[in-house]
Formats: sequence, C-alpha cells, structure tokens
Amino acid sequence: MDGELVRHLGGCHCGAVRFEIMAPRKVTVYNCNCSICTKKQNRHFIVPNFRFKLLQGEDNLTCYTYNTKAAQHTFCKTCGVQSFYTPRSHPDGKGVAPHCLDEGTLEGVTVVDFDGVHWTQNMAQNTGNIKEMSKENDKLSDQ
Repeated sequence: MDGELVRHLGGCHCGAVRFEIMAPRKVTVYNCNCSICTKKQNRHFIVPNFRFKLLQGEDNLTCYTYNTKAAQHTFCKTCGVQSFYTPRSHPDGKGVAPHCLDEGTLEGVTVVDFDGVHWTQNMAQNTGNIKEMSKENDKLSDQ
C-alpha cells in the first residue's frame, strides 16, 4: 500500500448517514462512463469493507439495483445523496465519494477515467489494477 492510512469521516448532505474509512490522504478516483455513473456523476475511490465503518444511519439508507443486481447503490432516504456504495466490481469493498468526506483529511485526488460501458472487457484486462482495489494488500492511493 502506498501512503499512510488516516481516518476520514464522511456522510450524506443532511447528516443522517455518517461513516468512517481508513484510506491514504491522497486517493485515486475513478470516473466511470457506465450508464448509472454518468447519470449521477459517480466519481469514487474504493476501500475494502474492513476499512469502512457505518457510524449511523443504516435505517436511513435505501438501495437501488439494476441489471445484474450485483452493485448496491445505497443512498440516504432523506437527502438522496449517495456517499458510498458497493460496486459490482468490488462486492468486498465500498466505492466512496471523495466529495462526501469531511474537510481536513483528504489532501489530493487523482482522477482516472474508467470505461464502464465496456465493463466486462475492462475487468478481464484488470484495467488500471481496479480489480485489486478492495484487497488488503493493494494500493488505494496514487499509483
């Protein structure tokens, strides 16, 4: 793993959903062009589930799924903000929206385009090591 892990806090707009993660101060954010990521401008970085903790709001989360039903698009029932979700590519991790983190701990964001329109082919090719992002020994920071 590149970079020291620090505790980041975050949540939705209304504050009903709050979480903490352990991640580097500098992260790589994926800008996916699949249909849902395009519609909701879902730019995210991935953390393993064991580095994610929901602090409050489980009862205020709702979930949208489609197609393979593998991705769990969770969002706040009150304000509608998706601050994190479970990606199809990483059922053992969370895709976290960096703009939903509280100010003060995130020092840098590198944006990498990901061709989610051709998801199956790109995952087979392990484009940009995205398949390894939720594993314990992988790199969650700038590569």
